[in-house]
Amino acid sequence: MRFDWGFFEHYLFEPSSVFLHGLWLTLCISVISQSIGTAIGIAGALGTQSRFRIIRAVVAFYTWLMRGTPLLVQIVFIYTGLAAANIFRFEDIDLGFAVIPGNIQAGIVALSLNEGAYMTEIVRAGILSVDHGQTEAAKSLGMTYLRLMRRIILPQAARVIIPPLGNEFNAMLKNTTLVSVIGVPELLLATNMQISATFRVFELLSVVALYYLALTTLWGFAQRAIDRRFGNPAQSLPPRESMADGLRRLLLPRHVR
Repeated sequence: MRFDWGFFEHYLFEPSSVFLHGLWLTLCISVISQSIGTAIGIAGALGTQSRFRIIRAVVAFYTWLMRGTPLLVQIVFIYTGLAAANIFRFEDIDLGFAVIPGNIQAGIVALSLNEGAYMTEIVRAGILSVDHGQTEAAKSLGMTYLRLMRRIILPQAARVIIPPLGNEFNAMLKNTTLVSVIGVPELLLATNMQISATFRVFELLSVVALYYLALTTLWGFAQRAIDRRFGNPAQSLPPRESMADGLRRLLLPRHVR
């Protein structure tokens, strides 16, 4: 069977509504899962720094489990395994203006939990990259732990976290194809539905490959712009000013300095 260039161009530049819905669903699942996964990663990274051993053990077990098992197995286990064991079943959620099917919910949960384990290590590395002396100086000023993280540590750690975070989102765009195994009509499954109707396998798979390539390429441009914006190293303190003096100058009111 020869390659049908007319068919290929038609679906590339005039995709069907099913194809566009799959593309939109892919983007939504990617953004939501990456956002939740990043939040889980921040919480997990803070947990690794906890003084309570049980919290550190729970986070270590979570990252070990999620990073040590295949994502595809996790997706099937969360959606099918939990329901088969009568532990939890994802039911459709009616928001009034939209219905979120159970399989989409399960896909987002699985992707988020998996991503959270990787983001935990990324955020932890970012936190550890900040000079410990700044933590000691902030504590000497009476700063609480949460304020220390919000005002001192995380803003500086972000410069280390942002580049790999961009790579993780790039991977997330492609990992959404795995939720097709539980019937989520994202871009790949939408393409397979078109293949079943037209029997043009190579042409349609070429189209979907180009769409994923376009998504990751566009995100690559955005990631480079973000890296240029946030990747510059923080300005150092004046040579004769101690770290504690610098923090006091930045954080205390003028009349207290």
